[in-house]
Amino acid sequence: MTESTAKTNETVAPSEGFVAQARVASKEAYEALWRQSIEDPTTFWQEQTKDLVFRTPWTAFSDGVPPYSEGEIPGPDGAAPMTFFPGATLNLTESCLDRHLTTPARTRAALIFEGEPGDTRTLTYFELHRETVRLAAALADLGVQAGDRVAIYMGMVPEAAIAMLACARLGATHTVVFGGFSSDALRDRINDCGAKVLLTQDGAWRRGHAVPLKDMADTALLETPTIEKVVVLARIGAERCHSHLKPGRDIDWHDLVSRVPSPKSIERAIRPAAFDAEHPLFVLYTSGSTGKPKGVLHTTAGYLAGVHVTSKYVFDLREGDLYFCTADVGWITGHSYLVYGPLSCGASILLYEGAPNFPDWGRFWSVIERHGVSILYTAPTAIRAFMRQGEEWPNRYDLSSLRLLGSVGEPINPEAWLWYHRTIGAERCPIVDTWWQTETGSIMLTTLPGAVAAKPGATGLPLFGVEMTIADDEGALHDRGAANGKLVIKRPWPSMARTLWNDNVRYGETYWKAIPGRYFTGDGARRDEDGYFWVTGRIDDVLNVSGHRIGTAEIESALVSHSAVAEAAAVGRPDEMKGQALVVFVTLKEGKQAGPVLKNELAAHIDREIGKFARPDEIRFTDALPKTRSGKIMRRLLKDVAAGTVRANQDTSTLEDLGVLAKLQAED
Repeated sequence: MTESTAKTNETVAPSEGFVAQARVASKEAYEALWRQSIEDPTTFWQEQTKDLVFRTPWTAFSDGVPPYSEGEIPGPDGAAPMTFFPGATLNLTESCLDRHLTTPARTRAALIFEGEPGDTRTLTYFELHRETVRLAAALADLGVQAGDRVAIYMGMVPEAAIAMLACARLGATHTVVFGGFSSDALRDRINDCGAKVLLTQDGAWRRGHAVPLKDMADTALLETPTIEKVVVLARIGAERCHSHLKPGRDIDWHDLVSRVPSPKSIERAIRPAAFDAEHPLFVLYTSGSTGKPKGVLHTTAGYLAGVHVTSKYVFDLREGDLYFCTADVGWITGHSYLVYGPLSCGASILLYEGAPNFPDWGRFWSVIERHGVSILYTAPTAIRAFMRQGEEWPNRYDLSSLRLLGSVGEPINPEAWLWYHRTIGAERCPIVDTWWQTETGSIMLTTLPGAVAAKPGATGLPLFGVEMTIADDEGALHDRGAANGKLVIKRPWPSMARTLWNDNVRYGETYWKAIPGRYFTGDGARRDEDGYFWVTGRIDDVLNVSGHRIGTAEIESALVSHSAVAEAAAVGRPDEMKGQALVVFVTLKEGKQAGPVLKNELAAHIDREIGKFARPDEIRFTDALPKTRSGKIMRRLLKDVAAGTVRANQDTSTLEDLGVLAKLQAED
């Protein structure tokens, strides 16, 4: 992030009107709650989860917090040894759905859907519960049992949320695969978790075009031996998508839920079983620095507690709010703050299918005006894109229904923060910038609206149950005063990922080894004199491009799989719009010709191998890559070349051939 137009000590206080109604209305109140969550977590979480449904209540917060001694990597095989809310049992959907049926929320809109073509649907809590039960019974009839894995490869339609809830109701562990991923990426994720059933749709709308999800799924399913059944939702129309059902394997969604299930399946759906607090809820894959995506495993009670409490306090949710989270359901933000968190609070959610600028740059603002959205949670990339288009687009619409704005996915630069505050929020809406990860499950840093002032560009203060600190290069922790370094979480928290699917050792080495006994986030950060954290972005080999985490190794592996490529190196460069732009340096095999045709071919290859969201912003051909004498590619030098910031006194002491760097600079 930059600070070119905003000072680190500039603050924007919430309005008196907002403070008067806020759940947490002062810094003193925030600090008291935070201290209680750290010093007396049992009392804190008992109070904060009392409106959730536990079949067997919990009495102990954890079997040990913190469970790690200094220098210890968690567990003998890398798995986290602790549990949260031990002994408790629950069915998560009873907190998100059933409990609302005996309250006025029964007839309240749970989910308002607007499709890209303009079609709309509204599901009340009663109707969402009914559709979840119907699908759960149908899946039970297909043989889905507790502990089975179910893959979901869908667009932004209500059925995607219904699918997640139906799986949770049966105790089946779902893995949602972003609809922008390629066939190969879908195949790899299905095979890694051993999914038994795939839920998908014929196609999804995107900027007026049909994305052929079923066709891509069919390609993936050629190499997925564990899949037994495929349930296909008709969204676009089979003819337009050239989608066909494979006899014996594929089932039309509406036909399936219209059948009369067996009495046993009906019983399992209407009166669902309760599961242990640590029962696996979902596996969500995120990019890693080794090229193989990581299957982040979240369990039930701790995750639900985390997203419930943060939804309630960070977004100051209250009856009458209409909450619009623009994230795709295929990412963790869609899981935590489009489905589970808001529904556990009884909120009304708006789900939009299409692109933010289709058919024009007024689409988001039109949605907000027509539906009366009160809370908007979106990404800095989108904010910067809107900012570039000018104020005339949002100024055409009545945005007076908005009362709170949120930012998620990457650091927001102060200029974009101030534009968001002034142009979209009319200087009356607090902005909650939020930092968290797929692995954390729920929001970890923010400025609670009404409680504390915000600083444009700063992520803010730790949330309840979260102890953050900064570690230096030697691993020493700096708990007091201003500091720069690695962002570290000092102790476990309820919504944390418990492990990586089938890879406990990688879990321990990835998150707990760099700063022994502490969770290293992989992000760099600094803390100012007021205790506010400023997250500066990834410091490992994972890029954050428009809020999407992309592993450089994954990009490089895809490029090298092309017949023309000998070597590839992927790096990020600062980008005003995306946060980071993806630049790849490619060396070719003997006899292969560099040029625009091959560039286009390689870009299309990335589209097929990973997805269009991972397409490089720039492909640069080179005769050689800068390497150390041991043969390691010096990516830090390539980052400087990509950014145009190579310095005369650059440390090249380990570079094998100085001429390689000179030639790259000459080509720049």
